[in-house]
Amino acid sequence: MEIFMQQMDEFSEFIRSIPVDKLDFAYAPGKWTIREAINHVSDTERVYAYRSLVAARMDSQTNLTSFDENAYALHADVSNRSVDELIADFRAVRQSSVYLFKFLNDTQASFQAKNGNHVFTANGGLCFMIGHVIHHENVIKSRYLNIGD
Repeated sequence: MEIFMQQMDEFSEFIRSIPVDKLDFAYAPGKWTIREAINHVSDTERVYAYRSLVAARMDSQTNLTSFDENAYALHADVSNRSVDELIADFRAVRQSSVYLFKFLNDTQASFQAKNGNHVFTANGGLCFMIGHVIHHENVIKSRYLNIGD
């Protein structure tokens, strides 16, 4: 949880450090812009927070389904969203997620919900969210901004 909460500020600072003139840059045809990638992080956290809620509430009936991240990006017009709006959105989603996970007991955190042929736990969702932010920050640094590791 400590990493999860710290990441809210760290990722927000990282987003703020991106030159505004780079926000609409895509490193290859058909790839997302930086602005779209940041929005994707927030959208994906929303999806995983819902999945984590299903598991945390020990819902054994709901079968979690996949989502098409490219379709979500296609239908999310973020072209006019400012850096401040992208950061505020990420922070709002993350803050909501913090409150979801913060008060789970061990049974809720480890309950196995159905996710197709796999299982999904709230703990797994929390770990995914942390890793997902790290992944996209690294992709933005290396492929969009040419910043080495």
